[in-house]
Amino acid sequence: MQRSAVKKIKNSANGDGHVKFPEPGSKQEKQAFKKLQHRLRRHFDVVFSDRLAPCTVVVIPSLSMDQDILSKISGINHYEERLLCMLLLLRMPRTNIIYVTSETIDPVTIDYYLHSLPGVTGYHAMRRLTLLSCHDASSKPLTQKILERPRLMERIREAILPDHEAHMACFNVTSLERTLSVQLQVPVFGCDPDLFELGNKSNGRKIFRECGLEVPFGFEDLHSTRDIVEALTALKNQDPEIRRAVVKINDGFSGDGNAIFSFSGSGKKGDSKNWIRENLRQNLKIVSDDLAYDVFMEKYKQMGGIVEAFVEGKEKESPSVQCRIMPDGKCEVLSTHDQELGGESGQVYIGAHFPASKEYAIDIGKMGKKVAEVLRNKGVLGRFAIDFISIKGKKGWTHYPIEINLRKGGTTHPYVTLQFLTDGNYRPDVGLYYTANGQVRYYFCSDNLKSEQFHGLTPHDLIDIAMMHNVHYDGTLQEGVLFHLIGALSQFGKLGVVCIGSSPERAVEFYNKTVEVLQLETVHPLYNH
Repeated sequence: MQRSAVKKIKNSANGDGHVKFPEPGSKQEKQAFKKLQHRLRRHFDVVFSDRLAPCTVVVIPSLSMDQDILSKISGINHYEERLLCMLLLLRMPRTNIIYVTSETIDPVTIDYYLHSLPGVTGYHAMRRLTLLSCHDASSKPLTQKILERPRLMERIREAILPDHEAHMACFNVTSLERTLSVQLQVPVFGCDPDLFELGNKSNGRKIFRECGLEVPFGFEDLHSTRDIVEALTALKNQDPEIRRAVVKINDGFSGDGNAIFSFSGSGKKGDSKNWIRENLRQNLKIVSDDLAYDVFMEKYKQMGGIVEAFVEGKEKESPSVQCRIMPDGKCEVLSTHDQELGGESGQVYIGAHFPASKEYAIDIGKMGKKVAEVLRNKGVLGRFAIDFISIKGKKGWTHYPIEINLRKGGTTHPYVTLQFLTDGNYRPDVGLYYTANGQVRYYFCSDNLKSEQFHGLTPHDLIDIAMMHNVHYDGTLQEGVLFHLIGALSQFGKLGVVCIGSSPERAVEFYNKTVEVLQLETVHPLYNH
């Protein structure tokens, strides 16, 4: 943002010093936002083509989603740290970062990231980094906290240098982020909130069909218990042998918002509707252990959702494709992953292998490109991901797309970390990632490395342990381990890792070594040896 824009904001103030902004959600605000978004084309033409271009990235890692569902995720407050991978942009010597969080991040964590920067010193990078905090640990979305603090917003404005192009990088873009964008006069590289519904579970099924992709048999745009019963009955009538179905809230997150219905005990004949109605509460297993049946149903009523057949298979994988739609309309396939799902129902995201299996990485990449092109034509911008269920049969793999996430996700920060560390790119035509010097790299990542033993380990302790046992990323070899979610470790015993290796096996070896070292150190601390 130019300094003149800051002056315009100040000059528009009333006599009492308050600035007049469009009413949040108003037609005027939406028009102002669209006008700002038009600046992105020129912004990215300049910034993406020149690593020396003066640029400021305002990182707002707010999870602006349903807070009841998010609250069921252990250590959710610390998920704002996942976008610390954006600090690796500081490797470009004229790029500045403004990073805003709910609570102050430990300086040890910041130093840890800056130490990994290739090509610049930590001192040079730190001069171009502005860290701001709301000092607010409440469950409200970070963006809401920022909007409630006009002095903090002024500090963000003042941190953008006069000659810098600026944009906001957000986890997801809702009406809150739109309001913040307009009030800061900084565009967002992300999807317009008015298009966000395109990424819910119901509309995802419609878009997949529009792309000619096969979806599991099911129903969308449901809102009531009666709708769920009707849909489950139709599934049973269509396939009397069906064992399970998935009931999903439109805007769930990381599997929390899903439930599995078991047809066990229903029999194969007779009036299945009455049986389903009578056994719905008993046979519906909510994925999140802390989300009560009545709360789940209330959320379903508010947000709507889908019911679809649970895809069964002896050899089954859960790959995903991450894509990006650029301001100039170019559609890119950024990465493919094989997700590891856990929990009793197998619906909770645990981690992922990058890239996806060579047996189908190219195929799902092509499917992702189709979806990207349809979404682009509907006006979507920025990163998004598509999740699949893939079943291997006698004739090969069948891929069922099951949802679109119009936001960053669990596979975004690991890939960004790899790309910024190695200055490479994923080649969707061959299904492999190549570093700048032509070496192939793989990783295993997780947001969910946790153990009761890890409770009480501080960020300082983690760094000490990593250094003592050589469990860290080696820039010379372009292999090793990079930690994230470091702030969640002490209270929740939970940590994130990206384990980079020259082969899939080596990446997993780094992960296993990390687990082994942490377990060893928490059972037999080094200082007790």
